[in-house]
Amino acid sequence: MKKALITGANKGIGFETAKQLLQKGFYVYIGSRDLKNGISAVEKLKAEGLIHTEAVQLDVTDERSVKMAREEIGKKTTVLDVLINNAGINGGQPPYTALEATSDQFLAAFDTNVIGVARVTKAFIDLLRSSKEPRIVNVSTSVGSLALQSDPGWPAYDYAKYAVYGASKAALNMYTVHLAYELRDTPFKVNAVCPGYTSTDFTFHNGGSVETAANRIIKYALIDQDGPTGKFFSEETNPGSGEIPW
Repeated sequence: MKKALITGANKGIGFETAKQLLQKGFYVYIGSRDLKNGISAVEKLKAEGLIHTEAVQLDVTDERSVKMAREEIGKKTTVLDVLINNAGINGGQPPYTALEATSDQFLAAFDTNVIGVARVTKAFIDLLRSSKEPRIVNVSTSVGSLALQSDPGWPAYDYAKYAVYGASKAALNMYTVHLAYELRDTPFKVNAVCPGYTSTDFTFHNGGSVETAANRIIKYALIDQDGPTGKFFSEETNPGSGEIPW
């Protein structure tokens, strides 16, 4: 049975992604900053007959929490097949514009969306290396694309309320490029994936379904050895190949 760890998986897209991976026969570790919320998520999944799951306390901004999560999971498995870096924040209370956002908002967003991803990936890379087909999916967003956001023809070009979030995700994209490069001669597949504008707490319940969003993420968690690596995908933006410019 393949094993996956999903950060920020106690609700929203992360929870649905866990659910769909369980349905595909995975054992899933539910990473949750608040362990009680993680346990509650596991109980919901088990009530649906999806029993191969457990919660682990994991705050991506806390070095000690990440280390303890690695130790806990390491006691139960020597192999991790999939890491989905899903945990993310928008930067706190609005406004999120370049001129109005505070330095604390930028720091918080980068700590979770970039440094947190690097922290978790480094902690679990040894377990991933033990997999025959290791996969890392960094959950990003099309508004983190420099090419798209600087294009006056881009539908979101005039929507300037997410400078903090967009900047942090652009940085995450660069991290993804370098991570994929460093792992280029290995079985790893590392990609950034935008799940699309989705109805969750994050978007104040505006947007598409979590089912669709999770399916977009899982597609790149399950790619075979002929699949892409070091790419940026948004099925919402490009319904064809899904690939979008950095």
